[in-house]
Amino acid sequence: MNSQPTILQKPTLVNVIAWMTLASGVVNLFWGIGLSLTVLVTIVGIVCIPFAILPTILGIFEIIYAAKLLSNPPQPVQPSTNIAILEIVCILAGNIFSVVVGILALVFYNDLTVRDYFTRLNGAVPPEAPVAPVAPVAPVVPVVPAEVVEPEPGPVAPEEVPPAQEPRSSGEEPLRE
Repeated sequence: MNSQPTILQKPTLVNVIAWMTLASGVVNLFWGIGLSLTVLVTIVGIVCIPFAILPTILGIFEIIYAAKLLSNPPQPVQPSTNIAILEIVCILAGNIFSVVVGILALVFYNDLTVRDYFTRLNGAVPPEAPVAPVAPVAPVVPVVPAEVVEPEPGPVAPEEVPPAQEPRSSGEEPLRE
């Protein structure tokens, strides 16, 4: 019995996500601090302080998440689509770099190898490849020849009578043929 845990091989896209998130965290940290100091100088800026604080708080969360992704041995962690969405929301603070990182992170989280890695990392067994369905086989039924039966003559249906013309409303003349 092996007492050492097996170390999972990280896919390249997981490392890319980790480094992008770390870089975005550092940029957001400095961007948020600079924006907050700039906003505090003006009276109108005090009203806009929530938009200035968002990058700073998000930067801290990004750095923590990237550290978990880069740790060796890897820590069980789920793909953080919330951080990626908040990176996209940083467009409100004017941080285009963070928006690009958020979009790329969402795209990379949908990659099959990345999803399988996070599934194995969290202890769940990834589903196996789906098996192609087999076409159903019809059961073989022996054919027994049947006797041909002539239909018995039944009552004859009366001939169809054309429907009577409906009376027209008053004031109209009847149709002439």
